[in-house]
Amino acid sequence: MERFPLVLALAGATVVTPLLAARVATPAAFGRHGLLLAQDSKFPDASGKAAFLKLCSECHGPESAVAQFKTRDEWSKTLDDMAANGAQGTDEEWNQVLDYLDKYFSLILINKADAKQLAGALDVPQETAEAVVTYRGEHGRFVSIDDLKKVPGLDPARLQARKDRFVF
Repeated sequence: MERFPLVLALAGATVVTPLLAARVATPAAFGRHGLLLAQDSKFPDASGKAAFLKLCSECHGPESAVAQFKTRDEWSKTLDDMAANGAQGTDEEWNQVLDYLDKYFSLILINKADAKQLAGALDVPQETAEAVVTYRGEHGRFVSIDDLKKVPGLDPARLQARKDRFVF
């Protein structure tokens, strides 16, 4: 049995002892700094998660990577900077990470985004995203989440789950 360092899971302030860590995690589950890679619900199980955890755990924990929401363009620049500083990944992994960050950790520019961008960011069908753009065109800029809830077809629970990402 390999010996693992004491691990603090940042998201839940859970302490994992070396013996317990040896039982629940393989050495590959630990980043370069001995931190157990995030497996909790903060990181949705979706395409790109594995690549995100791999690429965003070598120099820092994944929690710190997403501590601040960014636009897709800002995430792209951040990933370019990481690659320039030595982060290793395939082109496919980098693209998966960008798509994952964009879908789950990007700002939603609700008054500027087109229907395609809104469909991805809100995780709604294209028709619903087009209804958002149409509503915005007919009623003017959205100023709050309550305005968004007036758009037919939008699920208030989905909007609430993304409320911290909206830029009005």
